Amino acid sequence: MTPELRDRLRPFRTEAIARGIPADDVERWLDTARPCAMLTRDGDGPVVGRFGGPLLLPADVPDPAHPFVASIDLAALPAGATDLPLPPEGHLLLFAFPETAGHCETMGSVVYVPAGTAVAERDRHAWNSSGTDGCERMFSGFPQGPLRARADVSLPCHCLVDLPREPWAEPLPGHPRAEELVEVWESTRDDIAPDGPLQIGGYASEEITEIDPVDAALFHVLEAVKEGEWGGPVSDDVSDWVLLADWHAGMDVRGREGATAHWVIQREDLAARRFDRAFTHVFWNP
Repeated sequence: MTPELRDRLRPFRTEAIARGIPADDVERWLDTARPCAMLTRDGDGPVVGRFGGPLLLPADVPDPAHPFVASIDLAALPAGATDLPLPPEGHLLLFAFPETAGHCETMGSVVYVPAGTAVAERDRHAWNSSGTDGCERMFSGFPQGPLRARADVSLPCHCLVDLPREPWAEPLPGHPRAEELVEVWESTRDDIAPDGPLQIGGYASEEITEIDPVDAALFHVLEAVKEGEWGGPVSDDVSDWVLLADWHAGMDVRGREGATAHWVIQREDLAARRFDRAFTHVFWNP
């Protein structure tokens, strides 16, 4: 973690120490901090993309099977905004249907369009080939407009790891005070790094978080592999996976304001720009 990020987290450290959490535990937690880019529709940061807008795709890319959420201009992201091995330029297009599905189904996709690639406008409604009215009403509630970036810092929003036997979960390894530290982050985050609708990199969050949402997404990936719905190679070690993006839908449409889409990908696939290997998991608390 850079000195700048550690300095930004000073209010977190002060509050954690004031609550009686030992300094060594606090410092170990601070060492897990990651940079992230928080994308919002307000603020004074640079415009780095937009929610919605025209869907521009290369001719050889099939119509995506999920609604178009946002387009990110990677060259416009602030330098060092994330620790992800993202391409330095080009556009990242995010697609998602903000509803939970079965164990084996991805609820979105990612398309990378390299800089200079010829594109043409597509029908943004092609994903709804059956013309279902309820789906169209949902899609009409998607946010629209420019996205501005803020270089931010991210700490874990989860405190437990799953176990295959009772007690079924335990604190994060090496962090016996994890639950208390997450509570401190929840109480100080608005003063340090306010949450936004779209986050690139960092730690995943959702309305109710105890287990890492990336770990939850990996469970669905592995189920999809078992059922032959997802190809390999796939690592079952969550440390090999990263959060590419989080979208807190925030739509008052059929209860989907409680939905969060997590786009996750294996780090080696990201480095190799195999964005078709991204998996989308949706948490929905209706």
